[in-house]
Amino acid sequence: MFFSGIMEDLVLQAVAALKKLDPKDIRVLNAIERGMARYEIVPIHQIARLAGLNVEETSIRLSKLHKLNLIWRSIGPYVGYVLKVTGYDCLALNALSKANIVEAIGRKLGVGKEADVYDALSPSGEKIALKFHRLGRTSFRQTRRYRIYVGERRHISWLYQSRLAAEKEYEALNLLYPKVHVPTPIGHNRHVVVTSYIHGVPLYEVKELDDPKELLDSIIDDIKTSYKIGVVHGDLSEYNIIIDPESSTYVIIDWPQWVPSVHPSAELLLKRDVRNILNFFRRRFNIRVDLESTLNYVKSSS
Repeated sequence: MFFSGIMEDLVLQAVAALKKLDPKDIRVLNAIERGMARYEIVPIHQIARLAGLNVEETSIRLSKLHKLNLIWRSIGPYVGYVLKVTGYDCLALNALSKANIVEAIGRKLGVGKEADVYDALSPSGEKIALKFHRLGRTSFRQTRRYRIYVGERRHISWLYQSRLAAEKEYEALNLLYPKVHVPTPIGHNRHVVVTSYIHGVPLYEVKELDDPKELLDSIIDDIKTSYKIGVVHGDLSEYNIIIDPESSTYVIIDWPQWVPSVHPSAELLLKRDVRNILNFFRRRFNIRVDLESTLNYVKSSS
C-alpha cells in the first residue's frame, strides 16, 4: 500500500489515483498503453478489444480515468485516448507494488531535465530510490537525434522513449555493479528505475575534500573499469557524481545515454567524460593531470 505526502506533483497525484483504481481500470490503462504502439490516438473500440471488455464498460472506465487526470481524450476525426504522465506513472507503480519491490513513496529528492527522483520504501522497510525518466521535457526531435536506443522508428511516443531510457540505464547498472561505484540496481518497470538510496550531494557543490587527488584517481579507475566492461557513460561530469563529504564515498549516476565501448562515438564520448572530470578537479582543487596520458591509462589493458 502506498502512502504519500502533500499532493504537489504528478507522481504523488498518480499515487492518489492508484488507490481509486480496480483491476479492470488497470486493464484499460494497459490497453491504451499497448494501443499507443500502433496509434497516436487509440480508438475506443481498440481499447475495448485489448482490455477484453465491451465498449460500454470500457467507455465508463475511460470516463473515470479521464476524471482522475490519467488519460487525455481526443474528439477529432474519432474519439480516442492516450496516456498522460500520471497514467503511465500509475502503471509503473502498480507493477512495482505487485512485484514486491516498492511499498511506499516519500518525498522528491531531485528534479532534472529528464528525470525526477523520489525516496521510497521497500516491503522490508529498506530505504530505496525511484527514478522516473521524463524525456518529454526536452525536445522530441533532440531526443531522437542522440538517443541510440530510439533508432530509426518513425512512430515512437515520448512515454516509450522514457521507457527505453530506463531500460538502458538499468542495463548499465547491472553491467557495472558492484565493480564500479554506481547505485545498486533493484528493479525497473516501464520508465522507472529502482536503486539503493543515494546519500550525499552532487560533486559540484563540494568545496573541500580531505584528499581530492584520491577521489580523482578513484573516479578515473571507475571510468577505466567501465570501459573494460564495455560501457562509456557519455555524459559524465561533476553534476552526476554524488558524494557523501563525511565519508568521501560516492556513486556515479545518470547512465541512460551510455554507449558500448565499440560504438563509433565511444572514443569521442570517453575523451569528453575524462576531460570534464579533469577540468573540474583542476578548477576546484588545482589538481593538474594530463588528458592524453589519462586516456591512455583508461584504455590500457593493465
